[in-house]
Amino acid sequence: MTVKKILLYPNPLLLQESAKIEKFDESLVRLSRDLIDTMYDADGVGLAAPQIGINKRIFVMDCSREDEEKDCRIVINPEIKYRSEEFGSYKEGCLSIPGITEEISRPKVIKVVYQGIDGVFQRNTYEDLWSTCFQHEFDHLNGKLFIDHLRPMKKILVKNKMKKSLKKEKRE
Repeated sequence: MTVKKILLYPNPLLLQESAKIEKFDESLVRLSRDLIDTMYDADGVGLAAPQIGINKRIFVMDCSREDEEKDCRIVINPEIKYRSEEFGSYKEGCLSIPGITEEISRPKVIKVVYQGIDGVFQRNTYEDLWSTCFQHEFDHLNGKLFIDHLRPMKKILVKNKMKKSLKKEKRE
């Protein structure tokens, strides 16, 4: 119901492991609505609670194409139970690292278990972009960013680029 401010790298809150959600109540419903509103407002396909400064294991994602009906998923306390040996590659970006995209390789198919907003467990198989998005947001819950999947030298270059753009923004 409210568009929240998205934290930018290198904010330390982005690098912490998130806490498991135990209470499925109205405050969780509000949080999920805020995540959805913030994700759509920022033209994202996924958003995790740590990105708005909340250390909880919840994210939202919607990888539907523009010509399809919106299909937003609320994912709580997720676990990845299976990762395919076959990998797929996508040019990933992140709302917490604006202006930077990099080709990232991840398992093409995953099988997952998570809870919905009502606390009921759900099982699903995701592939292609849905799989990539799930894994990207899952990483956020573990204090990991997509740039952590880059080769060390490339990662340093990207981090330096981010720091320079943040300094430039502060001067303006």
